[in-house]
Amino acid sequence: MEAFFEFLWSASAILLIILVLLHSPKGDGLAGIGGQAQLFSSSKSAEQNLNRITWTVATLFLSISVVLGAGWLSAATGQ
Repeated sequence: MEAFFEFLWSASAILLIILVLLHSPKGDGLAGIGGQAQLFSSSKSAEQNLNRITWTVATLFLSISVVLGAGWLSAATGQ
């Protein structure tokens, strides 16, 4: 059972890294000066869905981290 949670923890960590890298940058940079910042922005609903998925995976990752770090799975199996 602990091996399954370790695999799930690793998979969620990799997925979380990928999701964070998929986010669009919030700052306009130099493109904001000429008004070109809106040219390459993604749609608002896609960004909201990406935020929702990212927060869900982050919560899963942190929850599994607490469970594995506290040793609750080892205590339940008697190891």
